[in-house]
Amino acid sequence: MNARLRLAQQPEADALLGRDPLALMIGMLLDQQVPMEWAFSGPYTIARRLGRDDLDAQEIAAQDPEGFAALLSEKPAVHRYPGSMAGRIQQLCRYLAEHYGGDPAALWRDVPSGQELLRRLHELPGFGKQKAQIFVALLGKRMGVRPEGWREAAGAYGEEGAYRSVADITGPESLDKVRAHKQELKRQAKQAKGGA
Repeated sequence: MNARLRLAQQPEADALLGRDPLALMIGMLLDQQVPMEWAFSGPYTIARRLGRDDLDAQEIAAQDPEGFAALLSEKPAVHRYPGSMAGRIQQLCRYLAEHYGGDPAALWRDVPSGQELLRRLHELPGFGKQKAQIFVALLGKRMGVRPEGWREAAGAYGEEGAYRSVADITGPESLDKVRAHKQELKRQAKQAKGGA
């Protein structure tokens, strides 16, 4: 795995995401209630604080929970909610250690179909249906992981030429388009709620 990603908008953090499947997965997990760049730079910050070039699921799973939460809470914090996200990251890493021998890429290596990939991702702690679909799209569009039916499994996020999620970001211009799409969705939801 070695893709050129532009999700963190920082060269070193993006390089880690492009080569380390666990970093990409943790970035996706962190991508809630914070700006996308903050979420996807989190794995790089964690790796640096652990003194590592790459992340290891078994090592993170074995960390003392309080110590790991403190590591994420150091300034600047890895997330707006570093304590709860530290627990979620450890849950994810424990699951990967137990079910995939600590190798996140085993989820998609030789996966027979997009639906099976979606099912496996949806089983991960912290990955609801939408997050799993976005990750299927991210793998297909940016990482070359394209089992039969991957676009259908990703739903609207798999559409060609869409600007709906992190799967569609290739640089600052596409990031702006994704942000504009999300703002429009929020505006429509607010309008529907207010009936105006």
